[in-house]
Amino acid sequence: MLEKTMRINYLYDFYQTLLTEKQQSYMSLYYLDDYSLGEIAEEYKVSRQAVYDNIKRTEAMLEEYEAKLLLFQKFQERNEWISKVKKMVDEGSLSHETLKTVISELEKLD
Repeated sequence: MLEKTMRINYLYDFYQTLLTEKQQSYMSLYYLDDYSLGEIAEEYKVSRQAVYDNIKRTEAMLEEYEAKLLLFQKFQERNEWISKVKKMVDEGSLSHETLKTVISELEKLD
């Protein structure tokens, strides 16, 4: 559950501007502010089911955006390369050729 929550939070960060204000509000309250479905329903004067349906639809939309745009995947790959480079620098094993390879791989991500 924690892994899913973290993934949705990242996807929300990347794609929130593609959502409606209502979708942004529900997702922000549910995932960032840790409101319950009931609390959100009470605030918006709708049923818990309406909030649940909206959140599930929005999660699906975020996953669709990611499948097409891959912003989160590229972010993760960049972070992996950065970690590898830091480790190589710390170990003193970063050669000129390795650095060229890393730069090439990072350029592919854009």
